[in-house]
Amino acid sequence: MKRKTTSKVLATTLVAAMTMGMLAGCGAQEAVDTAADTATEAVEEVADATTEAAEEVADAATEATETTDAASGDTVEISVYRCTFNLANPDEAQVTKVQDAINDYIKDKINVQIKLTDIGSGEYTEKANLALASNEINLLWTASWEGTIGTNDLVPANAVYDLTDLLPGTDLYASMDEGQWEASKYNGKNYFVPVYKDNVEGYDFMFRQDLIDEYGWDITSVKTLKDLEPMLADAADAGLKYPFLTQKTAMFYRWYINDFDFFTANASSNFVAVDRKSNTVVDTVLTPQYKEFCTLMADWADKGYISEDDVTKTTTDTTTQTQDWAVSWWTDIPVNDEADARYGQDVTMQPATDRWAHSTSALGSCYCVTATSTPEQAKACVDFLGLLYTDSKLADLYTFGIEGEDFTYDANGQVTQTSEKYNHSMWESASATIVTPLDNEPANKAELYKDFNGSANTSCAAGFRFDPSPVEAQYTACMNVFDEYGFILENGGVAPADVESTIEAYQAALDEAGYQDVLAEFTAQYDAWK
Repeated sequence: MKRKTTSKVLATTLVAAMTMGMLAGCGAQEAVDTAADTATEAVEEVADATTEAAEEVADAATEATETTDAASGDTVEISVYRCTFNLANPDEAQVTKVQDAINDYIKDKINVQIKLTDIGSGEYTEKANLALASNEINLLWTASWEGTIGTNDLVPANAVYDLTDLLPGTDLYASMDEGQWEASKYNGKNYFVPVYKDNVEGYDFMFRQDLIDEYGWDITSVKTLKDLEPMLADAADAGLKYPFLTQKTAMFYRWYINDFDFFTANASSNFVAVDRKSNTVVDTVLTPQYKEFCTLMADWADKGYISEDDVTKTTTDTTTQTQDWAVSWWTDIPVNDEADARYGQDVTMQPATDRWAHSTSALGSCYCVTATSTPEQAKACVDFLGLLYTDSKLADLYTFGIEGEDFTYDANGQVTQTSEKYNHSMWESASATIVTPLDNEPANKAELYKDFNGSANTSCAAGFRFDPSPVEAQYTACMNVFDEYGFILENGGVAPADVESTIEAYQAALDEAGYQDVLAEFTAQYDAWK
């Protein structure tokens, strides 16, 4: 038996005394009485107990203190890490000033205070990852497309807190419709809180407005790709270099989103998807839709509607800013007029697909609570986000900074950003329904976003995430095969007469690369999930 030491006895006695003091400070008399009894018993036990027993008593006293502190409604501090995309280097002093203003505003509303860390996008992944590894973060901004700390990295690493049972009944949960929460689930659980923005996916045909005016095109009659042919013929006759500009993009997984959920959200792996009608995983290369699409692209290239530049990837990202094209594609958003500024000319959209809420679309910007957070800290994170997503003043403060220093409100009550020290955007901050619109945005932005997201379909595969690790080598090899066959087929790089045989060669190359293993793994994981 080990000899008891005076220091051990003294330390345990101090723990018991401190327990009583802290409980009394909270005004919880019943808890104080209980703690006093516990402390007395602890002191008596220490006198005769072994060192191991003394340590157990000290731990019990500490646990009692923490439990009573939480029950008493004490303020919980949470560490918030976020990325800024509008400034290369956020000003730390101004970030602290914003943090203090936030804490002053919320102190009488929720029992939460925040410690805010703002990092420029160029350093965010590295710095946030180090802080995550050091258990320095409670609330983390992330996204499906982020590297290292992206949504697809955090869940497999068990780095995020399961909020599934914590969210229902909260202001945060009520701030968004059910479809958003379903679409943002990961393996059936709510690990992430999506920023309410354009959280669904759909695609449009994009036309140059001057050509619509010149030729009198009725673009409302365009419902399918085939319906574009009269317009493309006009553009080809006029000598345009790119009647149909694919923007060097394989478009099967975009144009056929109504038929399939391409849940990998990657054109290079669109050889596997969930068929929406049967709710089963399918080999898309062997579907009638794939043959139909590739045949149409081949026919258009043969007629001069698609340039070889798209197949060879020699078109530039600024080709859309020229007058060399007639029709292209656009990812649908609530305010499509934003494209005019992006492309430097008047362009007009016509819907090509429905809009879908699915696994990736809702996680383009989101928050997560770290797995190392305590239950009290997790609840505090949910409470803070609940207020952030429902309180316009807090949302503006968190997004734009200090009024009069970082931004002002114009005569219409909309925001003009003026700061080079603190500057964020709605899409990576808070809900579009609560952040005040900028002075160059529609005043009814909130309604536009509600209509946009609310009218979308929810995919049968929403919430499913594929883990490629069991077939990593085969999966990578198959994506390389896509680059050799699929991209060319989908951009009109094969003669019409050779489409069928090339698809057969594509499938054979996939199989040789291990595709059947990939398909079987996809199927097994999806069947287990659903």
